[in-house]
Amino acid sequence: MKLYDFTVKDAQGLDVSLSDYEGKVLLIVNTATHCGLTPQYSGLQDLYDRYQSEGFEILDFPCNQFANQAPETTGEIKTFCESRFGTTFRLFDKIDVNGANEAPLYTYLKSEKGGLLGSAIKWNFTKFLIDSKGNVIKRYSPKDTPDKIEAELKKLLAQ
Repeated sequence: MKLYDFTVKDAQGLDVSLSDYEGKVLLIVNTATHCGLTPQYSGLQDLYDRYQSEGFEILDFPCNQFANQAPETTGEIKTFCESRFGTTFRLFDKIDVNGANEAPLYTYLKSEKGGLLGSAIKWNFTKFLIDSKGNVIKRYSPKDTPDKIEAELKKLLAQ
């Protein structure tokens, strides 16, 4: 399978084909609302504001697998992110990123870029940068802030 073969659920529970994003540079991130890294939402929104008009999209997948740090419903998470951080990028339905119930998209992403410590997602705010052809270019650790992604993002947008 390729990235564009996957279908995911949006925040309203509707199917979204990732083929809708063909030709866009993507940042796919698993997030949480009660994490020490939650302020990264501000940096993500800054990147989105600067580069969305050039073909950049952020796909936000809330995940409650790490210390119960995203316990709300998807709707509550959406309200929180919009009101607290002014997010305008696309929020999807809550998913698991590891284990028996992990989303097939994350099985694929991890198979493409396992990371330094193996393939498992270690924490909230793990990020995958995807080029406009659907190739997984790089995996960023949770502690890699959005500004550390900008140089690589600019290169991909210029291609």
